[in-house]
Amino acid sequence: MTGSLPPLTLVIGGARSGKSSFAEGLIRATQRPRRYIATAQAWDDEMRARIAQHRVDRGEDWTTVEAALDLCPALAAAGADEAVLVDCATLWLTNHLLADHDLVAEADCLLAALAACPAPVVIVSNETGWGIVPENALARRFRDEQGRLNQRLAQASTLVVTVIAGMPLTLKGQLP
Repeated sequence: MTGSLPPLTLVIGGARSGKSSFAEGLIRATQRPRRYIATAQAWDDEMRARIAQHRVDRGEDWTTVEAALDLCPALAAAGADEAVLVDCATLWLTNHLLADHDLVAEADCLLAALAACPAPVVIVSNETGWGIVPENALARRFRDEQGRLNQRLAQASTLVVTVIAGMPLTLKGQLP
């Protein structure tokens, strides 16, 4: 993959589908300075280890910005010469859900920030709707809100790619 990215690309897939690696490859192919906006929070040792492994896998040629909740200002701070990877919308939504924030207002802010970002953005998100119906109200609310957010991100994106078992499938637009 070589070439330039559209203003917004959504890379979506299941857990451990290869979506983050694919998204990183899209950013690397642009030959631009790389900005990684991380939304994960290290609540425990296992999550700290995951975050550390992601950093090692990515390499040192990325500027990393931690934005567990404040994704909108992090996007506004991106330079027009950069390529931005947001990983991921699912953890960002989880953080806001657990903080009992207004999810519609937060999603509105995110979509506006993505549209205004001067750099091309690749945003990673999980497809959570293919599993069983969760047994509790919080999990069902999360699944429903994630589905709504994914629909809005896909609508706003020029390029939408799903990754299944490490294999990309273009749903909208054309790969560069």
